[in-house]
Amino acid sequence: MTHVNILTYILDVNTLTYKTEIDMTVTGPDFLALQVRDLERAAAFYETRLGLRRVPASPPGAVVFDTSPISFAVREPLPGVDLDAASPRPGLGVALWLHADDAQVVHDELAAAGVPIVAAPVDGPFGRMFTFTDPDGYAITIHDKA
Repeated sequence: MTHVNILTYILDVNTLTYKTEIDMTVTGPDFLALQVRDLERAAAFYETRLGLRRVPASPPGAVVFDTSPISFAVREPLPGVDLDAASPRPGLGVALWLHADDAQVVHDELAAAGVPIVAAPVDGPFGRMFTFTDPDGYAITIHDKA
């Protein structure tokens, strides 16, 4: 649980003390977006290769997909973000996992389409899983255990 500290000053005769109060908590991820070099190319990849569907309306500079339990989007880079300077690839250190009904089928279709597979399918605690890179170089893991 994340805590936000608030210093509450209590003046007692000659003593200044403080106490820590819990003001709010963060409940977890609610939205995920990848910054991409070419918005339409990235959106088309996630639609055609993974079968994601766009929501009817997205904010300017983004494409939001109808995913659950949280929304997933691709978006134009924020000012000052240089994806070409990300080394060795964007998102290094972030683990992004997407659920599929059958990870092996998704793997086979991506591999047949020439999508780079960076970790071959294996059975693990999250079902069958593998990792590929999208057109911007983000490593995405697909798993099939609900």
